[in-house]
Amino acid sequence: MSPITVAVDANGADLGPAEVAAGAAIAAANGTRVLLFGPAKEIGDVPDGVEVIDAPVSIAKAPDPANAVRSTPDASIVLAAKAVAAGRADALVSGGSTGAALAAGLFNIKRARGIHRPALALPMPVPGAPVLLLDVGANVEVRPEHLVQFAYMGAAFAQSVMGVTNPRVGLLSNGEEAGKGTPDVVAAHQRLSEAVGITFVGNVEGTGVTEGVADVVVMDGFTGNVTLKLMEGVSNKLMRSIRDVASQSPRGRVGGLLLRRPLSALRDNIDPEVQGGAYMLGLRRVGVVAHGRFTRRGFARAIEVAERAVREDVVTRTLTALDAAGALRQSPSDTPTSVQAP
Repeated sequence: MSPITVAVDANGADLGPAEVAAGAAIAAANGTRVLLFGPAKEIGDVPDGVEVIDAPVSIAKAPDPANAVRSTPDASIVLAAKAVAAGRADALVSGGSTGAALAAGLFNIKRARGIHRPALALPMPVPGAPVLLLDVGANVEVRPEHLVQFAYMGAAFAQSVMGVTNPRVGLLSNGEEAGKGTPDVVAAHQRLSEAVGITFVGNVEGTGVTEGVADVVVMDGFTGNVTLKLMEGVSNKLMRSIRDVASQSPRGRVGGLLLRRPLSALRDNIDPEVQGGAYMLGLRRVGVVAHGRFTRRGFARAIEVAERAVREDVVTRTLTALDAAGALRQSPSDTPTSVQAP
């Protein structure tokens, strides 16, 4: 089996390019070839399987990602995306800048034929009921046909990468009834109710996202970004509160010792690094955006899941599902909207 090559942007990570490089080294040790774009002086020596392309210019913090991508051709994320577009690499991984990664992907890798707009899809590690959320930040405003495409893209991804047989797809709304939600959500509900080749379970309320009523939950990028941040915040706060309560009394400390192992297992189960980041679905090649606060373990996982998506041919399988359902765009291309990083 030939090795997969992944282009990685080392700029934008909270812990710096060297931490991304350490993750790339882990991935290389497991057989993945990595083209690492970033400041060579900060990255230092790398093992076999990792090639450093000196690209010190970063647009990770640019307020207007689209303009920054257009005006900064030597930026690390732009060079990484161009490497994928040219066939030097099979997939793109960003070290933490969602906006720049989306813009670079759109302008260089391009959206797949028939796709209205790419979507950011993130598997949420909910204990006992993992769920794929999309869109979580690529499109602030969407139309019903966009939500329908997101549903098919999410279902194809859940089946091929997450291993979910016949994934159930839900539409996030403020009530389970078909008439609840914005006009666009109501229209999307009607179309999905009549769609073929997909298991649509109807509207899903916010409380149902974590209850296993659907394997894939579809929403616009603004709502998805808020939902994602809220879930992450509640999860982190809950784990800190449990730790604080366990340390406040002798009895609590004893209980904490007894629960240390199961709580550690729970923490690992909901650790976002395990998921590897958000997928940019709808591009012509695979793209993954790692969270900026990831450690080397998370970046290694991001490269790993990008490689798996290439091997599983997620792009082709997604387009095949959309084509079979008649959900591919027939009209001219839409203009990319603003992005909002998760």
